[in-house]
Amino acid sequence: MDELLTGKIIKGIAGFYYVQSEGKGLFACKAKGLFRGLGIKPLVGDVCRFRITDESDMEGNVEEILPRKNSIIRPACANIDGAVIVVSATRPAIKYMLLDKILLFFEYYEIPVCICLNKTDEADASVINEVRIRYAKSGVRLICTSAVTGAGVDELKKHLSGKTVILTGPSGTGKSSLVNEMFPGAAMETGDVSKIGRGRHTTRHTELFRIAPDTYVADTPGFTSLDIPSIEPDRLKFYYNEFAPFEGKCRFDMCTHIHEPGCAVKEALESGEIDEGRYEIYKEFYSALK
Repeated sequence: MDELLTGKIIKGIAGFYYVQSEGKGLFACKAKGLFRGLGIKPLVGDVCRFRITDESDMEGNVEEILPRKNSIIRPACANIDGAVIVVSATRPAIKYMLLDKILLFFEYYEIPVCICLNKTDEADASVINEVRIRYAKSGVRLICTSAVTGAGVDELKKHLSGKTVILTGPSGTGKSSLVNEMFPGAAMETGDVSKIGRGRHTTRHTELFRIAPDTYVADTPGFTSLDIPSIEPDRLKFYYNEFAPFEGKCRFDMCTHIHEPGCAVKEALESGEIDEGRYEIYKEFYSALK
């Protein structure tokens, strides 16, 4: 066919890009060689123009990648409206250093982010309360869910409505189960948590799932490690929303909130206005960036 159609790349495996075209269905496409020459690699989330080569077998060629609003390398996605970091209220235990790294990562790329605390049906109330207090002034939304009972799933689904959102976080926290609960047709593979408390890795590639018209969830391989974004150390403070009310109130204009006297942020820490755990990790990130 000569007609160029528009679609969204929802999955890329073994050189094929699966393109969802509204009203036409899902096509397995090859990318034209010209992308290699331009230094462009199609990404999940890309809006593209493609041409059907075999209508009966639903095959085609991707011929153009439309301009991206954003893109990130890990996970490899484009045109992301937001991110949801899934952590477990039970096992595996929350690794706050990793969680704060992921939060910083999305703040750096200016992608709105929220935390989904899953497995709340099994959790002690003190654990849920600890997470609420820790991130209360961070500007990050918290949604508590249970993929088992369905609690909070409608709230999460509403939060995703009309967006393309990355659903990510450590393995074993129930990301795939949440996607299956919101979108039963996904039939995603899920894994138990191993005896040592580490999630078994089940998601092997980034894939978009169409939950509703114009609503896509990117389920991504679980994070086990993540580098701190390349931020100038003295600018790290601007990625912590809980520090914002105290900016300009320190004795020194260029205060890093680490060692300077007369620091308004450290005074707020001592009075309990800033969470100590968040601040201690901020100091570790600052030291690593230095």
